[in-house]
Amino acid sequence: MIDWQKIDTVLLDMDGTLLDLHFDNFFWLQHLPARYAEHFGLCPTKAAEDLHQRIAARQGTLEWYCLDYWTGQLGIDIVQLKEEVCHLIRERPFVREFLDDLRDSGRQRVLVTNAHRASLDLKLRITGIDTRLDTIISSHDFGAPKESPHFWQRLQAELSLDPGRSLFIDDSEPVLTAARQFGIGHVLGIALPDSQRDAKPLPGFDTIHHFDELLPLVGSPLTAAASS
Repeated sequence: MIDWQKIDTVLLDMDGTLLDLHFDNFFWLQHLPARYAEHFGLCPTKAAEDLHQRIAARQGTLEWYCLDYWTGQLGIDIVQLKEEVCHLIRERPFVREFLDDLRDSGRQRVLVTNAHRASLDLKLRITGIDTRLDTIISSHDFGAPKESPHFWQRLQAELSLDPGRSLFIDDSEPVLTAARQFGIGHVLGIALPDSQRDAKPLPGFDTIHHFDELLPLVGSPLTAAASS
């Protein structure tokens, strides 16, 4: 599936790629609506419908991912509510093995996430996966989500990135599309981002369920000829 000798840098999404998306789906679809209704004394069903509509209206924008934005909009501490269910934060299968193989092969491991820094810090504290990454970038640092060309322009400038020799792995079709349109040479989708849900199609993209499908890295370590 992948010619590793053509790849110097691996760009990795966090939620649904390195980490199980179950935490995020449970939080936004169940825990937040329940606590919001409880906090304001609202009908749980109506509160959930209202929240889902308001959140969906911002999808694809930086605000959709911004915990400060939703704390202000909803009048409830989103970070504190995430702490209440942080026991659900966990890595997806074979993540550590894959990241360690990338390290041993000499390739750069870059986390590129739309997660707000407060959410990112919580998940790194729980999982410790930052010790297996070379660089961590949140789209909030650039003022644009990964769905935007501006994000990829800023990322290229920040990393002196060679797009053609980069692999990007993500579970979002719009984000994978944006990466491909920018010129990222190799894109790969995650078909099973949430361990509690069925696999989802990503039309037009090669996909894997888990990282063991990429192990061992064929052609690693990165040869001097390939990286020159």
